[in-house]
Amino acid sequence: MPQSFGPENSRLTVRTTRTGAASKAGHDLLIEVTSWSATLDPEADPELTLSADSRSLRVLEGTGGIQALGDDDKAGIEQTIDDEVLEGTPIEFRSTRLELGDPIRVEGELELCGERRPIAFELKPAGDGRLTGTAVLRQSEWGMKPYSALFGTLKVADEVEVAVDTRSG
Repeated sequence: MPQSFGPENSRLTVRTTRTGAASKAGHDLLIEVTSWSATLDPEADPELTLSADSRSLRVLEGTGGIQALGDDDKAGIEQTIDDEVLEGTPIEFRSTRLELGDPIRVEGELELCGERRPIAFELKPAGDGRLTGTAVLRQSEWGMKPYSALFGTLKVADEVEVAVDTRSG
């Protein structure tokens, strides 16, 4: 039986970290994807699909840094993501292999910034119908240049963590 997921019953987040000589000035970010949908159907081909609107990323929190992130700072980061990082391009995932079990092993192709690359991750089922999982991806593998400031002394680390926490829907 197909299961559908999206913001109404699940959470899809991106976590970034900072690097560089001036990393203490920046923030590690927790960003939520607010417009997305996914379907898990072991009888379909592909078994798992996900589509996300790259312009729907919203900064939930920034930890570390010299001072707290205000609403204007968050809006500025969101605008930079839209204009300079993801550039409004579609985000699509299609599984090529799904191995049911505990954990569920997923292999597939992720399209990000116009580049399509293979990626693999695991989803952990819980007794209450939830699935949780994390995938780590390197921005540079999708042709993205990680954001930097202060003449390159403050950078977003190339690796970002994408996490999902679902409830059956």
